[in-house]
Amino acid sequence: MSSNITLSAATRQNLLSLQDTASLTSTTQNRLATGKKVSSALDNPINFFTSQALNSRSGDLGSLLDGISNGVQTIQAANTGLTAIQKLTDQAKSITSQALATQINTTGTASTAYSAATASAAATDFYVNGEAKTATIASTDSIDQAITKLNNAAGSSIFSKDTTGTKLVMNASSDVEFKDPADQTQLGFAAGGAATADYYGTGNAKAGASTDLTVTGVETRKALAEQFNGILTQIDQLAKDASFNGVNLLSSSDATNKLSIQFNEKGTSSIDVQGVDATSTGLKLTSLNSDSSTSTVKGNRGNFLLDADIKATAKELSSASDTLRSKSSTFGSSLSVVQNRQDFSKNLINVLDTGAANLTNADLNEEAANSQALTTRQSLGISALSLANQAQQGVLQLLR
Repeated sequence: MSSNITLSAATRQNLLSLQDTASLTSTTQNRLATGKKVSSALDNPINFFTSQALNSRSGDLGSLLDGISNGVQTIQAANTGLTAIQKLTDQAKSITSQALATQINTTGTASTAYSAATASAAATDFYVNGEAKTATIASTDSIDQAITKLNNAAGSSIFSKDTTGTKLVMNASSDVEFKDPADQTQLGFAAGGAATADYYGTGNAKAGASTDLTVTGVETRKALAEQFNGILTQIDQLAKDASFNGVNLLSSSDATNKLSIQFNEKGTSSIDVQGVDATSTGLKLTSLNSDSSTSTVKGNRGNFLLDADIKATAKELSSASDTLRSKSSTFGSSLSVVQNRQDFSKNLINVLDTGAANLTNADLNEEAANSQALTTRQSLGISALSLANQAQQGVLQLLR
């Protein structure tokens, strides 16, 4: 069985006011505790779901930022590799300049006087910078006739006679070698060692060096050629090492070797950075162990022996430098685009987060002021309720 309690109008009004104050105090305290004025869809459906959508997009873009950051580093690694390869290419250019400046000479005087009686009608085989030459000297030829035939075969005046007029003298701005020791002795030069087979290619043997002849520049150029080949090896290794997070944009120009970077959460905005082949093969740089550029002979003739080979190599290096500059410019342009989108994404994330916060976050300064006002209001309400009950307290005194 229930009973009804009769309250005066003033008491009931003050009680309702205290209840409203308690409700507002609860709301204010919740906002101060959570920092949000919209904590659920019940508070404000439009603001709540709009804020969720903004936060969701912000999170998606934040996830993409990791991929964009990796993309920036990958392109920078490739660009750093190209810069280092360019330095190696410049070093190789310096080597070709040194090789071209290194003069090759073959000089000396025969230790034995030329004698027509010792000369046979057989061919005298020798090489000028690796190119085979043949002079057929008759047994009746004088030293002057022999010199004429030798120079005609050589294509230049590299043979002469000494002051006595009896011995052959060689003074050539090239590497002159004889095919066989017999070719040396029949001209009066001391015999060198046994012939080395296939020295200038198949069927092109070379006799050992004669003690009467001095060859300069050949070993220096050969050493420079070995340095050049070493640089090509370093270029290949550097191109393979210029990777980041398993992606190498310098290892191949194949269509599958590319870096794809997504810029938005829908996948409708992106960039593809195509890889390049920055190895010596991709730059079309030829090792000097290969055949001479002007002949099919191989071996030592390719080791910067010919000025034409050095100049051809220098031309390859100039072309490689142009290619590297072009590729570096392309990577630089792509890097600029990706960095611009990275900055844009960061700023957009900040805009989205700020917009979401404006819809749901509470103004803590305002809520703190509200809390103070509500506390004062609650105290006043309690005092008003006390005054409203004083009339009933007077009745109570009469009953006593």
